[in-house]
Amino acid sequence: MISVAIDGPSGAGKSTLARRVAAELGFLYVDTGAMYRAIGLYASRRGADLKDESAVGALLPGIRLRLEYQEDGQHIYLNDEDVTAAVRAESMGMAASAVSGHACVRAFLLQVQRDMAETHNVLMDGRDIGTVVLPNATVKVFLTASVEARAERRYKECLQKKEDTTLEKVRADLEQRDWQDTHRTEAPLRRADDAVLLDTSAMDFEESYQALLDTVRRGAGI
Repeated sequence: MISVAIDGPSGAGKSTLARRVAAELGFLYVDTGAMYRAIGLYASRRGADLKDESAVGALLPGIRLRLEYQEDGQHIYLNDEDVTAAVRAESMGMAASAVSGHACVRAFLLQVQRDMAETHNVLMDGRDIGTVVLPNATVKVFLTASVEARAERRYKECLQKKEDTTLEKVRADLEQRDWQDTHRTEAPLRRADDAVLLDTSAMDFEESYQALLDTVRRGAGI
């Protein structure tokens, strides 16, 4: 099996680019961020303190996650509820960052993610795929962009979704999430030693897509 690990900060376009590259190559796309967002959503709905590991851990036995692949892409189900749209809300990004720092949450999802890579050619994106989840991945990419570029892209997405926010708030949220992701005790965001660095700050979407596709093909020899 071929496995591709794509890591990088929030707003770098990992999910959108990875989804398209996976479709082009016929690989299974695994959006690990959606899994963490779903747990964050569940804990938020239950009124739990997302930074309290014991409180979040106590909720895990009541969580059932399922990925389902439909014509329009991957859908994630939380206890049989399709929460694909709900987990993409901007607030769920911060919730995911909070719960993903807990060892119990990471252990809860780790084997599920590894099992997928054992049975499929996969393209998986997240924060610790190349460093923890798939340390022996065929190809590792660290996909990043400047905070200015990421904020501009995310702000445009928010406008399209008619979310009430400002460019300044989006940037502040990204900077806060960057700090949380890189300073957490459990599996902090970092570039794996053998990961290819791909900075898309000066690239548009098509250029970023082609650069990522070329990197994956070259690394996997396909």
